[in-house]
Amino acid sequence: MHLKRLDIFGFKSFADKLEIVFPAGITAVVGPNGSGKSNISDAIRWVLGEQSIRTLRGARMEDIIFAGSEQRKPLGMAEVTLVIDNA
Repeated sequence: MHLKRLDIFGFKSFADKLEIVFPAGITAVVGPNGSGKSNISDAIRWVLGEQSIRTLRGARMEDIIFAGSEQRKPLGMAEVTLVIDNA
């Protein structure tokens, strides 16, 4: 099984639509602290059906929806799409 692409919109810190393409052979998502690496793994867990908000590092299920910032209004929804190649 190969994760091909992950589309995230409104999930946790991702207010804008983000497309992450995983080329064959990728083994790690890297970046500085606070850049959203853990939120990427949370998005994958959520789209695969995770129901435990504690596992998704929140207090309430609403915590997965972008809550807004000084520059951005909160969003009312979160959307995650995962494309898997099972060939």
